[in-house]
Amino acid sequence: MRGSGPVWALGAMSGTSLDGVDAAMVLTDGHGISEFGPDAYRAYTGEERAVIRAAFGRWQGDPGVAEAAEVVESAHAAVLSRFSGAEVVGFHGQTLAHDPRGQGTHQAGNGALLAGVLGVPVVWDFRSNDVQMGGQGAPLAPFFHHACARFAGLEVPVAFLNLGGVGNLTWVDPGVDRPELPGALMAFDTGPANAPLNDLMLARLGQAQDAGGQLAASGTVDEGVVAAFLAHPYFFKMPPKSLDRNDFPNLLPAVSHLSDADAAATLTACAAAAVARGAEHFPKPVARVLVCGGGRHNAALMAALSARMGLSVEPVEAIGLNGDMLEAQAFAYLAVRVMRGLPTSAPATTGVPAAVGGGRISRP
Repeated sequence: MRGSGPVWALGAMSGTSLDGVDAAMVLTDGHGISEFGPDAYRAYTGEERAVIRAAFGRWQGDPGVAEAAEVVESAHAAVLSRFSGAEVVGFHGQTLAHDPRGQGTHQAGNGALLAGVLGVPVVWDFRSNDVQMGGQGAPLAPFFHHACARFAGLEVPVAFLNLGGVGNLTWVDPGVDRPELPGALMAFDTGPANAPLNDLMLARLGQAQDAGGQLAASGTVDEGVVAAFLAHPYFFKMPPKSLDRNDFPNLLPAVSHLSDADAAATLTACAAAAVARGAEHFPKPVARVLVCGGGRHNAALMAALSARMGLSVEPVEAIGLNGDMLEAQAFAYLAVRVMRGLPTSAPATTGVPAAVGGGRISRP
């Protein structure tokens, strides 16, 4: 990539909640954000979701993984082909398994294949280098959150909360001018967010999600289940820390005795309680929490977050951002950083010993 000025980058993200593929463009030099460009969404079909879901927890070469990768690649190629003018594409792939202190991390999808289809360089496999260097490999959006806070002109510490299948928090001090510097960021996965609730809705009612949180709003929280959930060892680990979608296998069985509405209310409360517990680790208090991801459309979850945190909890649209596209935009931004040899994670975001760059570059 020539020069050091801003370029248009295209990013795509398929989250653990399995809704579909988000894609968005960002004009960036890898440091600041100059402009946000067009975006698009391509939903997974029920059949595609089933193929991917069947491969969760599996590694390269395991049964069903090749089929899941083909679904991911086809869906990404379909949505990314709608764009023009990008100099680089950031392709995250679909996380199937994440075990940074064990087998590593596994995102299905081949960026080299997409580079051939799209005719532009593709940056992919963002997490492996961080894991190999001793980091958690997640979360990776924090560097972008730092750029967003500065783009929005924020001057005091703020928290970004992404509510996908797993929740993650980024504490940002926009007064520190580079994301890799000490005191700029703290980031970590909070715990399960949409994934258990979506699994419950699918298993009991054949629905993809609790739309708007309506079912949860009609139920009563079993605080005993919430308390037992918060006793999980994960909540006693200091950040940085990360999770796999399936790291809390006992959560759904814990609500099996409850009605549909009470189970939905309790899982929603667990997601909010995990975030509130995570906020206790912030280096300095924040006055507001800015929420992105599908969970911000769940009124019951947003209300539970506000109640349990005692803070202003707002969608990121409150500062002019697009909460549906923030993660796709993040991988566009990170792709430019990779192309320009800049770090993409740091000790306070993934626990890697020193600021490190990641990503594999495939050219057409």
